[in-house]
Amino acid sequence: MREIIFDTETTGFDPQNGDRMVEIGCIEMINRVETGQTFHCYYNPQRPMPKAAEEVHGLSDIFLSDKKLFSEGATELLDFLQDSNLVAHNAQFDFKFLNAELVLCGYKPISQFRMIDTLAIAKSKHPGAKLSLDALCSRYGIDRSHRVKHGALLDAELLTQLYIELTGGRQIGLGLAEDGKTQEAARDMRSASQRTERKQFMAPREHRASDEELAKHKVFVEGIENPLWSEV
Repeated sequence: MREIIFDTETTGFDPQNGDRMVEIGCIEMINRVETGQTFHCYYNPQRPMPKAAEEVHGLSDIFLSDKKLFSEGATELLDFLQDSNLVAHNAQFDFKFLNAELVLCGYKPISQFRMIDTLAIAKSKHPGAKLSLDALCSRYGIDRSHRVKHGALLDAELLTQLYIELTGGRQIGLGLAEDGKTQEAARDMRSASQRTERKQFMAPREHRASDEELAKHKVFVEGIENPLWSEV
């Protein structure tokens, strides 16, 4: 089963008001195991970056000025996504922007039947709790110390770990693999685990009872009154 965990950065909250997607980061997983294949791209939004948005992700007008337009890289992105399910945190937001960009350059929107929302999963598991990506990473012990500002690929990496935890933990990906790519990823994970958890074992000892122990056992058994086995 192939899934793409992804995140976007934008100029604001609503593409209907002219906001645009400026960054997307995607990570490929097969059978809940990361394959190492990623897709990451910045886009020129062809509009000024609001100060409030820049403070969140740090992407300025100057930085984005020489980046490609979404229409120039849409085919490359769609080739990576293929027909896989797409996993995002508060996925309605990311789908809204991704589909708006696709429609603007003449592509069909991606069906929401392919959408998996980790926010909805977290709500069902932790009702009433804080459910931001930061809060859930803290709950599950996922290191986010390197996350100074939002970034699409960085947040997708964190979300990949969170998605695994929300859906059962790492053991899910260690079953029978469907193809060589998954087998290799699973072997790498097991190998890393073995390197960090190598145990020391005691030398085997003799387990056969001694003659003295056998004699004591015989006396004990013979001293039992009305044993059940005497009735057989």
